[in-house]
Amino acid sequence: MNTDLVKELQWRNMIHTMMPGTEEQLAKEVTTAYVGIDPTADSLHIGHLVSIMLLKHLQLAGHKPLAVVGGATGMIGDPSFKAAERKLLTPEEVQHNVDCIKKQLEKFLDFDNPVNGAEILNNYDWMKDYLFLDFIRDVGKHITVNYMMAKDSVQKRMETGISFTEFSYQLLQGFDYLTLYRTKNCRLQMGGSDQWGNITTGTELIRRMEGGEAYALTCPLITKADGTKFGKTEGGNVWLDPEKTSPYKFYQFWLNCSDIDTARYIRIFTLLSKEEIEALEAEHAQAPERRVLQKALAKDITCRVHSVKDYETAVAASELLFGKGTTEQLNTLDRATLLSVFDGVPQFTVSRSLLDQGVSAIDLCAAETAMFASKGEIRRELKQNSISLNKQKIGEDYKVTASDILQSGLLLFQKGKKNYYIVNVEQ
Repeated sequence: MNTDLVKELQWRNMIHTMMPGTEEQLAKEVTTAYVGIDPTADSLHIGHLVSIMLLKHLQLAGHKPLAVVGGATGMIGDPSFKAAERKLLTPEEVQHNVDCIKKQLEKFLDFDNPVNGAEILNNYDWMKDYLFLDFIRDVGKHITVNYMMAKDSVQKRMETGISFTEFSYQLLQGFDYLTLYRTKNCRLQMGGSDQWGNITTGTELIRRMEGGEAYALTCPLITKADGTKFGKTEGGNVWLDPEKTSPYKFYQFWLNCSDIDTARYIRIFTLLSKEEIEALEAEHAQAPERRVLQKALAKDITCRVHSVKDYETAVAASELLFGKGTTEQLNTLDRATLLSVFDGVPQFTVSRSLLDQGVSAIDLCAAETAMFASKGEIRRELKQNSISLNKQKIGEDYKVTASDILQSGLLLFQKGKKNYYIVNVEQ
């Protein structure tokens, strides 16, 4: 067992607050620890990855990770530092989300190790048959209202108001910890720094009801250097589900991080060693324009969340966008990736029968699609050798046929270096 978990997390800047005795507990024995995830959507987003990486490092150090998907608490919503209450989910919505999240967690944690294999649990399993009267009698009497009111997460909501539903959340989360302490010998709960109040309510319940010792460790909430929220883009959250955020856009998010942010993120979100990261930083400092650090971060996390093939496709797609790609690379991209790469460029539609007969590039670009205002304009551009079809220069006499259609069912025209046009070929 590696007893240096705390040191590992410290150099990665992944510890915000740690309860006294935590390090000693981890050094003493194989320790079971958990992170809670509320299933408010049917996919995790990159904000969840911090807590998941805590579990990953815990398991690598020889300890046992538990991921508790909050099928019960997800029906209520955690008030921690939220401006308003969340929309309540139905049991069916929660179960669907739980099933989806389980599949994503399996990419990060080893569930088959006989000594410290990870487990996924659903707190609905121990809450569904617990009567309200029994809960407030058995659990509620051990935690005072004054104790609950003192939590920062509650204080932040006193002016705008907080319902009893959300006020009771910390008791439910505390009961999760108590249940895991009793059934799994769980001695540590981890999470974001905004969870400190909820976690310590659990340690207090364990102390008062069991006379036991349990511990807490939180990581910093991740922010961007410019003050904007981490994991957010113009399109919203960066999701782990490829249907919500394509692997190409996922890769691009990490590739486009600032130098300051990347230096922090590569410690938190990858498993690269201290020596490997410091070597990359030194190489990056020699030629920042090559973005060595960003590329290493984007590769590591895209391969882990998606696959090596998805990473290679994202790299090929990036090269296409910046003028380095080839027709062969273009033809390896599926339709969704290609449209993701060229999101926002003008799109036109033509019939497949037109290409089966063959159509001049001049007619296609002017008369059929109105890519250009007139045949005269496209003819001038072609004469100047500034028009490409599928990354190949074409001339005045070029005839576009069905053989030019990419495997994605699209044609990609380019004028100069930066002006792209997509033609969708309808069957």
